[in-house]
Amino acid sequence: MKHMLNSTKTVCFLSTALTSTILLLAQSPPSQLDAGRKQFQSRCALCHGGDARGGERGPNIVEGQARNRSVQELRTIIRNGVPGSGMPAFKLPAGEEADLIAFVHSLSAPAAEGLISGDVRAGKAFFWGKGHCGDCHTIWGRGGLMGPDLSAIGRQRTLPEIEQSMREPGATPGYQVVVVTLTNGRSIRGFARNESNYDLELQGLDGEFYRLQRNQIAEITREGKPLMPPFQASADEFHDLLAYIVSPQPFEPAMSSVVSKPENWRPDEWPTYDGRFDGNRHSFLNQITVENVSRLGPRWMFPVPDAKELEVTPLVVDGMMYVTSGNEVFALDARNGRRIWEYERPRNKAAAGEPATGVNRGVAIGGDRLFVGTPNAHLLALSRINGGLVWDAELADYRQQYSATAAPLVVNDLVLYGIAGGIRGFIDAYKISNGKRVWRFSAVPAPGEPRSETWVGRGIEHPCTATWMNGTYDPNHDIVYWTTGNPCPEFNGDDRKGDNLYSDSVLALKPTTGELLWYFQFTPHDVHDWDAQETPVLVDTDFHGQKRHLMLHADRNGFFYVLDRISGKLLLAKPFVDKLTWASDIGPDGRPKVLRGTDNTVEGTKVCPSVEGATNWMSSAWNPETRLFYVMALEKCSIYKKWTVSWEPGEFSDGGETREVPGEPGQKILRAIEIQTGRRVWEYPQKGPADSWGGVLSTAGGLVFLCDDSGAFAAVDGKTGKPLWHFHTNQRWHSSPMTYLADGQQYVAVASGSNIIAFGL
Repeated sequence: MKHMLNSTKTVCFLSTALTSTILLLAQSPPSQLDAGRKQFQSRCALCHGGDARGGERGPNIVEGQARNRSVQELRTIIRNGVPGSGMPAFKLPAGEEADLIAFVHSLSAPAAEGLISGDVRAGKAFFWGKGHCGDCHTIWGRGGLMGPDLSAIGRQRTLPEIEQSMREPGATPGYQVVVVTLTNGRSIRGFARNESNYDLELQGLDGEFYRLQRNQIAEITREGKPLMPPFQASADEFHDLLAYIVSPQPFEPAMSSVVSKPENWRPDEWPTYDGRFDGNRHSFLNQITVENVSRLGPRWMFPVPDAKELEVTPLVVDGMMYVTSGNEVFALDARNGRRIWEYERPRNKAAAGEPATGVNRGVAIGGDRLFVGTPNAHLLALSRINGGLVWDAELADYRQQYSATAAPLVVNDLVLYGIAGGIRGFIDAYKISNGKRVWRFSAVPAPGEPRSETWVGRGIEHPCTATWMNGTYDPNHDIVYWTTGNPCPEFNGDDRKGDNLYSDSVLALKPTTGELLWYFQFTPHDVHDWDAQETPVLVDTDFHGQKRHLMLHADRNGFFYVLDRISGKLLLAKPFVDKLTWASDIGPDGRPKVLRGTDNTVEGTKVCPSVEGATNWMSSAWNPETRLFYVMALEKCSIYKKWTVSWEPGEFSDGGETREVPGEPGQKILRAIEIQTGRRVWEYPQKGPADSWGGVLSTAGGLVFLCDDSGAFAAVDGKTGKPLWHFHTNQRWHSSPMTYLADGQQYVAVASGSNIIAFGL
């Protein structure tokens, strides 16, 4: 991972004696701040300390959770106190209250909220010119990679903190300069990004990462001074520079980006969400086998801060692992889980539903960049080296219930992304280089467009049909395959009569333009919330005596499909669950033969599969050696109800509800399907509450790893389904496993609860 940088130039950042000027730049006038300081000393310092960083009776109100509190939040705390904490309520005259709030807010308010007196344009010229700051620091997508990214510094630090660090540069955690002498005599100078008694993650000044074990190191020399010298400039230059770095600016991507090609991927890596473009979680690694899997055990664990139920699949490239949670991305040493860098951005407090929960399933990699969605429906590009923000593209307005939860898909020089929630689903393509949108395909045609006639009624005004999982790609035929979600309202189709295209479908798209090549709809006019967001798995194999380019798809509606992925022709459709009452069969034209009495009613109708589906977004796999397709199935039914619904812009209604069938609990069953006929070769029933969302991984070692519904991580024989190994994590699964090599050893990793756990022999 090289970068373009002249590391010998002077590093910009931090200043001469300007301490008295900083507080004058705060948003409140100096007279109010001075009055507020007096109020604080007389009323608050006894508990919170004279510097507000905590005393014997009260907590630190400058750092941690106190940072970024709004004026209104501070006002509420002062007026109401904090029940149960010992913090009393204060009834102050309006003027004194305003003075106190202004002072306390100034102590922890982000610098970006201040009124900076400098000239932004002059500061920009200084940053990229005389100051040489951009030689080492990235800001808004442009610059060097040898120092911390400064794009968010105005939101992360206060004005006094920035001024202090500019006057007296210190060793920012992860940027301590060391010279490492290896046992082979080689010396490397760089930053100790993470260090323990057992290993060292070193970012060399050459831009390479070195993941070193202690037995590889002969000596470490620690340089006492940071690489960055004190910043020497006039007061005007300082103010100009400060104004530039804390002011929101457009992104200016300038770092190189080498396109990732599948032929460049190594079998020891896991470079995409499903391991490869074809969406198939089968690995050709074979160190862990049927014979030795009993010796498998946990090798390391990384707890993701403030996470609850991770849905991420880790990616591993060049010995680095990348994991996500909500608005956070972590780069880890794949050998031991040691953190190398972290990217974080604030969440939107006003967001509801998915934008507030922060679901995220992972990143995509394209050259020297990572791509990740955010809960508030943005797509970000980050530097793989330091996590610096390269560009930020808004997908949609999160206030309309849009969110971004999936791992993106990188295809040549584009990054493709779908959307979760919202009024109308779509698939976007953005340039890797600058985040500019190239095309958008709407998952539902607008009124008057072809196939809009499949929506009869007002439902087309709010059709949903989200695209919340990532697609797969066939590089030989240059086709992207993307599945779509259910129409809205979910349980009442009275105001959207017709097939409701392209809901519950798979779309074959030209990746350069978004042109629709063909589509196949699994569940026309869906009223059971059976979206088709199960991964389309691409396979090249013999089918009925003929070499075919196939797509395998176990759908939420209970049928297993085999399609010709070039033409979209249906080749096979067979049930893969026993509890299937809504349709008797799939006709030669691909349309289900719907049974009478399965429409939703006001009183409630029992229909199988359940609303969770016969399977869901958890990953499936195909093993070319056993020639079996593995899927986590759910045998369960639901009672579906509908009611009258009226829709207004910005408001959503399901149009009904579901509940479990009394006395009929569901069961998760891992099934192996022979694709020529749809026959079930073996199955592995599980004992659990049937409420987990874990998928499977197939390997050349003859194993299928699964997230057992009981909370165990387990392995079975891929040929027979015989259980061979398990490890109890006692977690409710929301992820699927992956595998990789590090230092020549095979690991299997999975997100369990709030932890990433890696297993090895």
